[in-house]
Amino acid sequence: MSSIIGHYIDGGWAPTAARAAIEVDNPADGTLVGAVVAGDASDVDAAVRAARAAFPGWAARPLDERIAFVAALRDGLLRERERLAQTLTAEMGAPIEFARAAQVGVAVADLDQLIAAARAHVARTAVSNSLVVTEPVGVVAAITPWNFPLHQIMLKIGAAMLAGCTTVLKPSEIAPLNAAIVGEILDDIALPPGVVSIVFGDGPGVGDPLVRHPDVDMVTFTGSRAVGERIAAAASATIKKVALELGGKSAAVILDDAPLEDSVDGVLRSCFANAGQTCAALTRVLVPERMRADWEQAAVAAASAWAPGDPTAAGTAMGPLASALQQDRVRAHIDAAVADGATLVVGGSAPVEFGGAYVRPTIFSEVTPQMRIFREEVFGPVLAITGYETLEEAITLANDSDYGLSGGVWSADVDRALEVALRLRTGTVGINGAGLDVGAPFGGYKQSGLGREAGALGFEEFLEVKSVMGAASLL
Repeated sequence: MSSIIGHYIDGGWAPTAARAAIEVDNPADGTLVGAVVAGDASDVDAAVRAARAAFPGWAARPLDERIAFVAALRDGLLRERERLAQTLTAEMGAPIEFARAAQVGVAVADLDQLIAAARAHVARTAVSNSLVVTEPVGVVAAITPWNFPLHQIMLKIGAAMLAGCTTVLKPSEIAPLNAAIVGEILDDIALPPGVVSIVFGDGPGVGDPLVRHPDVDMVTFTGSRAVGERIAAAASATIKKVALELGGKSAAVILDDAPLEDSVDGVLRSCFANAGQTCAALTRVLVPERMRADWEQAAVAAASAWAPGDPTAAGTAMGPLASALQQDRVRAHIDAAVADGATLVVGGSAPVEFGGAYVRPTIFSEVTPQMRIFREEVFGPVLAITGYETLEEAITLANDSDYGLSGGVWSADVDRALEVALRLRTGTVGINGAGLDVGAPFGGYKQSGLGREAGALGFEEFLEVKSVMGAASLL
């Protein structure tokens, strides 16, 4: 390949001569780390046509053969683990140890769980007097984000491949280089042409024509709520199936018997990991008012372990945000919280001394539901603390959100924590710091999205259901 990476379409790398490019900068220092071609509607059309042509043959392949290709993709990720990790660190700022363990490690686990789900899936069942069968939905448009790019790519193309679908992937233009390595792996394992194509570009140039393309049967998107709304509206013109994993403003409910240090460490880990660029991050913490001062003091002390630093250095817990634009957005949220009257207890919007797209780990207290910081997703390392008097008030505050993606409950009594967890209107809840389980369904209530990813339900998202009436006896 040339220094500008071309699209991977129909089993081959497209030429890049005389094509406009999207440059990829290292958010830690602004240096150029790579470039991909800037795609357009003609590239989208070529990829979709390839996917449509490949679909009948891929859908007809026995499941064991499709599993073998996905297992080979998994093995390819492991072979390229260090290269992928270093690429992710360079293009979106993930600390190298986090990139190895979470950015790449979770992507491998995604495929393991999806393969297990595909093996366990029952494709034909008898229901009443009918034979009920599941079939692949068809051609899938997969649009993935920059915060956990490889994880999201695997959740989408892995599930689609296993289901018998063909896919056109548009990776984020902020962090596309890891997707190019995925293309190399797909080429190495001799995936049949057209089963997965990769088209680089931005939303207007590639995302919009991909969503609107009449030969796309399903759109799966992970990203912001605002973009998700536009995608849903565009896809509705042709009544496509849509799966949306959008934003969150998730609450951690600290019960009055919760161990102080454990709850502080767990909440800060959720809020500050990946520089806060996690849709399921616990960014609101609800603490009994009588415990609030002690909890804040412990949180301020623990925040020092999250000081931003060089993402290539071992031991760095927090790298830069993924781009200077995201840095500006997060700083604006911090300044707005100060203007709204929230009490800044640590951090703030002041730049770090060594430049780059860094934001200090920031904690606000005395946050009320009327403040923007209580309601708006920041997507940065910013935590809002709110005190409560009664458990009923805590549950009301936790559910007082347009979002419903994640949540957390801390208590010395696991049964009591479960009772609270079951009352939270959110798609996932962790008890006492339990983290992401890629074998379980992931997705949100309310404006956090539609559908589920990961595991069995994530696999089934790419299937249609057909009832053949009068055929139950033929099973």
